Amino acid sequence: MPHSSASAAVPNDAHSPPRKFPFLNTLGADLPASLVVFLVALPLSLGIAAASGAPVMAGLIAAAVGGIVVGSLGGSPLQVSGPAAGLTVVVAGLVEEFGWQVTCAITVGAGVVQLLLGISRVGRAALAVSPVVVKAMLAGIGITIILQQLHVLLGGRAAGSAVENLAALPAAITNVELHSALLGLAVVAILLAWKFLPPAVRKVPGPLAAVVLVTALSVAVAPAVERISFSGSLFDAVALPSLPDGNWRAAAMAVLTVALIASIESLLSAVAVDKMHSGARTQLNRELVGQGSANMVSGMLGGLPVTGVIVRSATNVEAGAASRASAILHGVWVLVFSALFAGLIQLIPLAVLAGLLLVIGAKLIKVADIRTSRRTGDLLVYVVTLGCVVFLNLLEGVIIGLVLAALCVLWRVLRAQIHAHQPSAAHHPWRVTIAGSCSFFALPRLNRVLHSVPAGVDVVLELNADYLDHAFREALLAWRSQHRSSGASVTIEEHGTTAFSDAENTTPQRQDPREFPLPPRNSWQAAAVQDAGHAGDDDGRQLPLRSILLGIDKYHRRYADKVRPLVQDLADSQNPDTLFVACVDSRVNPNLITSSGPGDLLTLRNIGNVVCKDGHDASIDSTLSFAVKGLSVDSIVVCGHSNCGAMKAVLADAEGAGNAALGAGFNTWLEHSRPSYRALLAGHPVALAAEAAGYSRLDQLSMVNVAVQLRKLEEHPVTGPALASGRLQATGLFYDIRTARVVLVTPEGIEQLDPSMAVG
Repeated sequence: MPHSSASAAVPNDAHSPPRKFPFLNTLGADLPASLVVFLVALPLSLGIAAASGAPVMAGLIAAAVGGIVVGSLGGSPLQVSGPAAGLTVVVAGLVEEFGWQVTCAITVGAGVVQLLLGISRVGRAALAVSPVVVKAMLAGIGITIILQQLHVLLGGRAAGSAVENLAALPAAITNVELHSALLGLAVVAILLAWKFLPPAVRKVPGPLAAVVLVTALSVAVAPAVERISFSGSLFDAVALPSLPDGNWRAAAMAVLTVALIASIESLLSAVAVDKMHSGARTQLNRELVGQGSANMVSGMLGGLPVTGVIVRSATNVEAGAASRASAILHGVWVLVFSALFAGLIQLIPLAVLAGLLLVIGAKLIKVADIRTSRRTGDLLVYVVTLGCVVFLNLLEGVIIGLVLAALCVLWRVLRAQIHAHQPSAAHHPWRVTIAGSCSFFALPRLNRVLHSVPAGVDVVLELNADYLDHAFREALLAWRSQHRSSGASVTIEEHGTTAFSDAENTTPQRQDPREFPLPPRNSWQAAAVQDAGHAGDDDGRQLPLRSILLGIDKYHRRYADKVRPLVQDLADSQNPDTLFVACVDSRVNPNLITSSGPGDLLTLRNIGNVVCKDGHDASIDSTLSFAVKGLSVDSIVVCGHSNCGAMKAVLADAEGAGNAALGAGFNTWLEHSRPSYRALLAGHPVALAAEAAGYSRLDQLSMVNVAVQLRKLEEHPVTGPALASGRLQATGLFYDIRTARVVLVTPEGIEQLDPSMAVG
C-alpha cells in the first residue's frame, strides 16, 4: 500500500506560501487512520491491564502516553506504542511481588535506562538478539497468557505461575461458571470468524466488535457475571510511584528486565513496520529515547510499561497513515474516551477480556516460526527458550535462550568439516577434505579421521580453510610426516582464504572470502612433484602429460559440478559478444582479466596479437569473418601485454641481433609487427604517453602495436564497414603482468582503468 511523505503532499504551485503546520498536509490520511487504531487499541489495552493484575485504567493511561509521547519523540514515523502483551507476564509478577505503586517506579526506572541507551547510541546493538529467541519468548508469553486467562474465562482466579495454572486447570474445568465460559467463548468465536465476513463488515475492528457485542449480550442474559470494576475517573486513577521497601537487588533486576524486553520488542516491531511501507526508515536510537520518555511519563502517572506494538502499528499502516500524527491522534482519542466515557468500561465482563486475551496469546504462537526454526536448525533453541519462559520466568528464559543460541553459533562456526574418502579405483589416492575453521577445537575429529586412512596409501588432502591456527597446522604436519614414513605420498591442496603457511609464525585470523579464479597448475602441484617423484622422469620433475592429467583430476573433483550449470545452455550453440585478439603468451588469460566465463569470448591468439591485411593470413581472415558475419559480435578487443617475446624479437631484429634460432617462419611472421616499430620511432602518441608514465621501451612498443592493430581493423574489408557504421566497436588493452593491472590503449594515448593506479 503506497504511503507518501508529508513533503509529497505540498502543492506544486510555486506561489502558494508554505503552511505553518506541516502535519496539516497529511491530516486527511492520518485522521481516519488514527480512529481505526484507537478502536483497536481500546479493548486491547483494557485486556492487557486486566491480565497484568494492574488497575484497568493503567492500560488506558499507557495507551494515551504511548500514542502521544512516543508519537511525538520516537524515531519510527508509523509505529504505534502502548501496553503490550509481551510484558504481561513480567508486570503480573512485579505487581504480585512489589505491589502496583512500586511497579510504577520500576516502569520509570526502565524508562530512564531506555533513555540512556538511546542517548548512548546503542540502539542497533539492542538488535543483536537471535530472532528465534525473541519468537520463542513471545510464544512462551502466549502460552502463559492462555493458561492464565483460561481460569478467568471459566469463572475462576488465575494463579501466579504457569505451572500452578496448568496444575489447577482440571479443577477449574470441573467448577466452571457456565455464563462466564459462554461469554468468553463467544468472543473467541467472533474473532476467529471475523476474517471470513464481508469486507464492509470487517471495516469495524474485530476486537472492538467482539467486546461490544458480547458485552451487550451479557447485560441482557447474564447481568450477574463478574465485570471490570474501578472507582473514580481516569484522573483519580493517576497513582504516583513509590520506592520499594527493601529488596533493592530484585527491583534493580526488574528495571533491567523491563527495559531490555521493552527495548527489544519496540525495535524489532519498528524494523517490521519499516518493511510494510516505503516512507522514512526508523531512527533506532531516537526510538529508544521516545520509548524511554513514554515509560517515564507512564510510570509517573500510574500507567503500564509502554512498547511498540506490532498489531496496532500494522493496523496504522493498513489504514493509510502517512505520518506520526496518526499515532499521536490515537493517543488523544484514548485520553478523551477515558475521561468522558469511563463508566461504559465497567459494563465489560472479565470473561470477555479473557476471551480477547486468549486469541491474542494464541496469535503469539506462530506455527511458521516453529517451521522456520526447524528448517534453519534452531529448533532446540526455540523449544528450550519457550520451555524456560513458561516454567521458569521470562528473564531466565531469555538469558538461557541467548546463551544456547550463542553456543550453537560457536559450534557451527568453530566446527570444521573433516572427511576421508576412499578411492573408487585401486590406483587412485585417498582424499581427505577439510573445510571451515581449522582450530584446536577440531583436533579430536582431525585425529580420528586421519588415523582412519590406511598406512602406505597415497593421500590428497584438500584444505579449504577460512581460519587456521598453529595447533591445527602442527597436528597436520605431524600426521603427514608419520604417513610419509610408511612410503606413501601426501599432497596438500589449498583452496581456502587462509594459507597453510600463514599459521606457522603469525597470529591466526579469519580472512575475508574472495572470488578468485583457478590458480596456475605449477603453484598447487609443487607439493605433488615432491611427494610423487615416482610419477615424474629421472630428474624428479613432473612430466607435462602427468601434470595435465593431475589438473584434469582436480577439475573433476572441485570444479566440474560448478561449471556444468554454466555451460548447459551452451551445449548446442554459442553467442559471444566479443572477439578477443590476444598473444599466445601463457601468462595472459583473457577470461581472467575480463571476469568472463564460458561462451562470453571468441578468442583469437597469435604471436604478437596482430591483425593481418586481407589475404595475408587465412586463419585471421576466417576468424574475423566468422566473428562479424557469423556470430555478429558487438566488439573486438586487441590485447597486448608487458615483456612480450614477439616485441622483444622485433627490437632485436631492428638492432641487428636477429632471431635465427627461432626459424624463418617466425621471422616472416614478425613482418606483421614491424609497422609498429616504425610507428614507435616516428613518435606515436601512445609511445609518448607510455614513456611519460614510466613504461620501458619494450612495453611502449607493445602498446603502440595494439594501436596499430586497431588501425588495421579499420582498414580490413570485413571489420572496416562494420566499425564505420557503428555496428561494431574496437578496443585496445595492455596487460601489465608485474602489477596484474589492465591499461586502456587508444589512438591518442593510454588510460589507467584501475583508479588506484592512476597518477594523481
